[in-house]
Amino acid sequence: MSHVLAAVAWPYANGPRHIGHVSGFGVPSDVFARYMRMAGHDVLMVSGTDEHGTPIQVQADAEGLTPRELADRYNRVIVEDLHGLGLSYDLFTRTTTRNHYAVVQELFEGMYHNGYIVPKTTMGAISPSTGRTLPDRYIEGTCPICGYDSARGDQCDNCGNQLDPIDLIDPKSKINGETPKFVETEHFFLDLPALADVLRQWLDTREGWRPNVLRFSRNLLDDLQPRAITRDLEWGVPIPLDGWRERADKRIYVWFDAVIGYLSASVEWARRTGDPDAWRRWWSLDAEGKDAQSYYFMGKDNIVFHSVIWPALLAGYSGEGSRDGEPGQLGRLNLPTEVVSSEFLTMEGRKFSSSRRVVIYVRDFLERYDADALRYFIAVAGPENNDTDFTWAEFLRRNNDELVAGWGNLVNRSVSMAAKNFGAIPPVGPDGLTEADEALLAVARAGFATVGDLIARHRQKQAIGEAMKVVAEANRYLSDQAPWKLKDEADKPRMGTVLHVALQVISDANTLLTPFLPHAAQKVHELLGGVGVHAPMPVIEEVDDLDGGPGHPVLTGDYTQGARWESLPLAVGRPLAAPKPVFRKLDPSIVDEELARLEG
Repeated sequence: MSHVLAAVAWPYANGPRHIGHVSGFGVPSDVFARYMRMAGHDVLMVSGTDEHGTPIQVQADAEGLTPRELADRYNRVIVEDLHGLGLSYDLFTRTTTRNHYAVVQELFEGMYHNGYIVPKTTMGAISPSTGRTLPDRYIEGTCPICGYDSARGDQCDNCGNQLDPIDLIDPKSKINGETPKFVETEHFFLDLPALADVLRQWLDTREGWRPNVLRFSRNLLDDLQPRAITRDLEWGVPIPLDGWRERADKRIYVWFDAVIGYLSASVEWARRTGDPDAWRRWWSLDAEGKDAQSYYFMGKDNIVFHSVIWPALLAGYSGEGSRDGEPGQLGRLNLPTEVVSSEFLTMEGRKFSSSRRVVIYVRDFLERYDADALRYFIAVAGPENNDTDFTWAEFLRRNNDELVAGWGNLVNRSVSMAAKNFGAIPPVGPDGLTEADEALLAVARAGFATVGDLIARHRQKQAIGEAMKVVAEANRYLSDQAPWKLKDEADKPRMGTVLHVALQVISDANTLLTPFLPHAAQKVHELLGGVGVHAPMPVIEEVDDLDGGPGHPVLTGDYTQGARWESLPLAVGRPLAAPKPVFRKLDPSIVDEELARLEG
């Protein structure tokens, strides 16, 4: 057993999340975490809502709310949506807890004392009409490096390079279109060049990463520049230095505090369990966590923050850059084992866009369709290695032809025949197993190694494909053996053998599919006469802030119960009842209905 951290990208709390978001950070991380738990590892899966920064402040102003009120609203919406998808977080929290503030400030101070955070006077953008600071991401212009005409003031999404707003060609405010005025302002910068060597050495040790992630990350090291980590803002984590703590106009910027959330959420989880140091088993290089593994899940637009920025913060805090230094109070901290980045999901050939209504929010999807139908689509046809298009026609086909007619029908007809003819799991007949019986059982047993290895290596599309091959083989076996034709009394022992083999393979296939389809897996477990928890689910808990701040909902759960990653023999004689359908067959009319909604 090893300690495995599943660190899941933090959804931004300025609105509900759509299915494109959860295809990148949500479902892949849950599939991985569920499998690793089933395989016997000690998993800690953490995340929360990212709630600081200017977008929330701007939107709150527009709606006549405080930033906290806006964050409260969408924190709850996102928690409920992720709960509906069955995402098995040990703790899904938020960045506005006092615990998070304390951990962010600790890392800031540790890096500052080690010399990796330095003050610098720079040119800041001001709105001429309001006099307010314009955040980098709210300035848009032409990238001076690649010529992309929609580069942001902090980063070009086309070439991936870090930028300063003043470097943009023809910069404009995205809020009102005016040309910003640039004035001198003092801020703190992360000295990335001083950490470039340690980052390069670390990246050179990474094996098995998706090639695009590793290649992109290495290319970024060639031109690292110091990066501002404070902003002229009122909404964010205060700067923990004398002369700065009390300033209402300067805050730690959101990109710095959000990535630290993985650590602060782990600390909060440990404190809530009553063992405040338990987080160290996943994080500490100095103690029991030195052999822990950590996997970070996100969409490709977040690679730079997880493969360069976050490792730089961890290394600088641990005193491992060119300026050396001493670890802070939290000790030396583990760098990521792997950054698992997905590509983008589009919708009916267009980019997701809330403003253009090219979107379906998770909440709306779950009101009309089953969670596992979406989880299945993401796993089998999602943006694992390439941008992928979600179409309603393909969703309908996958649901009806593969989930309903393939997997669901196999379960239904096998359990139905066994219940009708035996009332229980039938035994293997006196003639024993045939070559065909043994071959199918062997295929199912072999699936555990194959599917498990693929999930562990983040090849989930291949993994669910291999699991569904077991389903296809079982369907073929059932058609070949035709137990419904074995009606004579003399044939009944053979019928029992065939159904026993089919039900055993269904049980095995259900275990293989459990990380992908946990809601259905629990149903199949019960249809096979099983009792208790097969696929544990998260719960929403209303909690008090550990340090006296406002209370809030969290997503958590007890995942110590449930199936293990192994083939278990079915108990002969276990009672069976007439089954209910595992999946809902969808009417083809949903395609036209959803396209009509999309067109508004």
